[in-house]
Amino acid sequence: MCIRDRVGGELYVRHVANSKVAEAVACEVKDQATASFGVAPLMLWQQLTKHYTNISVSTAGNQVRDAKGMKIDINIRDVQLRDTQDSKGTIGSLDATVTWTSDGIKESVQNAIPVLGPFVTNTVTTHPNDGTIELKGMLDNLTTKPVVSGTGLQLQIVSFNALGFTMPKESVQSTLDDFTSQFTKNYPLGIHADSVQVTSSGVTSHFSTRNASIPTGNNNDPCFANL
Repeated sequence: MCIRDRVGGELYVRHVANSKVAEAVACEVKDQATASFGVAPLMLWQQLTKHYTNISVSTAGNQVRDAKGMKIDINIRDVQLRDTQDSKGTIGSLDATVTWTSDGIKESVQNAIPVLGPFVTNTVTTHPNDGTIELKGMLDNLTTKPVVSGTGLQLQIVSFNALGFTMPKESVQSTLDDFTSQFTKNYPLGIHADSVQVTSSGVTSHFSTRNASIPTGNNNDPCFANL
């Protein structure tokens, strides 16, 4: 095989692999995604051995499920493909940095929680010093603190001043919990939240998994069917 053919084969295999991984992630998060396999070893060798050392994936930042303005950057290492009845192989490690902008938080609460959104989303201000997010309306004010809860995140109510809003604090907390569960929990591969931090521009969190089995896509997760 001449060098030109090898280069062509390398580029083709790399393009197909990048596309398949990007499509699987895009399917999970409901946003566009791009993927890139590490430059070494050669993609043809990784394909032959079915051992992929390093994969990077980034989403477009439009949304993650129902969370507007959320972006994920993922680093995947030590992927080994072995077809069995229950699995397509294993992933040694997956680390994801998730960023959620203040504007995205505002839009998400407005759209996804109509019973609450109009009252508290005129402005959204983050406070890195005490790790809180302040949602203000004309009459009402809601301050929450993002925390890790179970496998996902929770917007824990710190204070709730309601003048134009009659829903009790407990009901508001329950509504927020249902909302955050939609986009921070129930991910495949055992992916779970490890940490969360409030920044000057929004919220940054870290999700991860170790030694995870890749679902077949038959009964578990259709997003993995074409891997």
